[in-house]
Amino acid sequence: MNGKNLVVADDMVVRIEYTLTLADGEVVDSSTTDGPLEYLQGHGEIIPGLEAALYGMSVGEEKEIVVTPDLAYGDYDPDGCQLLPLDAFDDDVELEPGMALELVDEESGEEIEAFITEIRPDGIVVDTNHWLAGETLHFEVRIIGVRPALSEELEHGHAHGHGHEHRS
Repeated sequence: MNGKNLVVADDMVVRIEYTLTLADGEVVDSSTTDGPLEYLQGHGEIIPGLEAALYGMSVGEEKEIVVTPDLAYGDYDPDGCQLLPLDAFDDDVELEPGMALELVDEESGEEIEAFITEIRPDGIVVDTNHWLAGETLHFEVRIIGVRPALSEELEHGHAHGHGHEHRS
C-alpha cells in the first residue's frame, strides 16, 4: 500500500509541510525549521480550524487555509493579564519580557502557561493568553503523507512518528 489514493480522514496519520503567517505577513511558524508535522486527524491534536480544512486532501495537494481566532487559540482575554509580586519569583531567575513561565493555579493545582509582558518595579505582568490568541492564522499547507493509524496510535490518540520503538 503506497498511500497514493488515501485522503485525509479521521484516524489517518497525516504528515504536512506548512508555513504559518499572521495577517500582516509575519511568519511565526514553519515546518522548514522543525521538519514536517505528523499528527492523527480527528483527535484534536491540531487547532480545529486547520484540522477541519484538511479533510479530503490527498498527498501532494496544497492549500491556503485561513483560521479565525474562534477556531484557533480563541479571542484575546484581557483578564488573562495579572500582576504578580516580585517575591513570587526566585531571585536567581533572570526574568525578561517574552519569557514563558509555568504557573500553577493555587485552587485547581493545574499548570498554566503564561509569558511575561512587562517587568515593573512593583511586580511582573504575566499574560495567560496563548501568544496567538485573537490572531487570524494563515496557513500554507502541503500534504506529504497519509496513512492509516496503527491501533496503538488510535488508543493513545496521537501519532507516534518515525523512529518510534515498539516494545514487546
